[in-house]
Amino acid sequence: MRRRVIVVGAGAAGLMAAGQAAEQGADVLLLEKMPRPALKLRITGKGRGNLTNVAPLPDFIAHFGANGPFLRQAFARFFAPDLIAFLEGLGVPTVTEQGGRVFPASGRAQDVAEALLRWARERGATLRTGAPVERLLVEDGRVVGVRAGGRDLPAEAVIVATGGASYPATGSTGDGYRLAESVGHTVVPIRPALVPLETAGPLARQLQGLSLRNVTARVYVAGQKRAERFGEMLFTHFGVSGPIILSLSREAVDALRAGQRVTLSIDLKPALDEQKLDTRLLRDLNAHGRQHVRALLKELLPAKLLPVCAKLTALPLDKLNHQVTAEERRRLRTWLKDFRLEVTGYRSFDEAIVTAGGVDVREVQPQTMASRRVEGLYFAGEVLDIDADTGGYNLQAAFSTGWVAGRAAGGCSAHPPAGSEVTE
Repeated sequence: MRRRVIVVGAGAAGLMAAGQAAEQGADVLLLEKMPRPALKLRITGKGRGNLTNVAPLPDFIAHFGANGPFLRQAFARFFAPDLIAFLEGLGVPTVTEQGGRVFPASGRAQDVAEALLRWARERGATLRTGAPVERLLVEDGRVVGVRAGGRDLPAEAVIVATGGASYPATGSTGDGYRLAESVGHTVVPIRPALVPLETAGPLARQLQGLSLRNVTARVYVAGQKRAERFGEMLFTHFGVSGPIILSLSREAVDALRAGQRVTLSIDLKPALDEQKLDTRLLRDLNAHGRQHVRALLKELLPAKLLPVCAKLTALPLDKLNHQVTAEERRRLRTWLKDFRLEVTGYRSFDEAIVTAGGVDVREVQPQTMASRRVEGLYFAGEVLDIDADTGGYNLQAAFSTGWVAGRAAGGCSAHPPAGSEVTE
């Protein structure tokens, strides 16, 4: 009799886990509640599929914050070069772009989803869609199957790969957290991650649609700098978004949830320190003394920022450059290096790229993704309390944990006993 493995969720982690378990000789049933598998994978990277990143392992792990070290063993067994070679073998060549981001050469995340699905089926996994799992079946501390569609489906191993709670329209509605808690696992409170931020006042709405490149944004919590990122950001009708804002959102969200004051500081001229910027302003003011301030600012800022700058610095746009005082120049310099916005909130899971929080990784074996609570139970992907910056890191974690969980669950010898001591 072949070992029966049930995988719950046919996303990136679930498809990888199902194919790997089947490759070990297991009889694999892949259950997906949506009518079609891998819906979130198909839209990742704005539909282009940012699959991983070529950053070195220490840098890669650092992008996950405090829980990054948990992934070290999974990455040691299946990492970015392995994923790239794996996809190449499935007929999906990749390209590496700015920031080390890896995409399918076709620019279609859809191609990755279809290739994974084909591969899992060819390995022998059976996919059943429209099949939500209602509960895990556990007897004497060991998983014995799942209940789906009112029927009990037996299994020697179950892999929960249900994703998080972001983009719920794709099926990620937090089912895995409920399943994990029901059998005794701790779930770290979930919250949106890689999410746009809401700001106070009318400024963002006035600047809606403006994209700023090559700026530095910093998050201050209760007056103390917590994090900073350099790159691109975008103003929206509610606040701010874009790559560097999404990467900073973890610190902002956690601080807001703790009731702390959060401020965003934008350095519009990060290539110049205060002294060099002051020297440039003084030179330009003197060189073009008969021109208006408006002309000077047009050389420094996008047009949409001019009225905002004038208001916040109390520097009239129609003033002649040679009339600008030292105090006015100081106010302008300070604002260019420290344009402040108060962060008042963050968008919902509907707009979050990933979910922070999830199954406590202290209760999961990092070598196999096996539960320390229930024998034969495994977790993979976003259902775990792991989340990283934007740039392909999160998908690599899904593929790597799915690879490890699938191979462990599908191999008869790789089943660490449940109840192992949970270490801090």
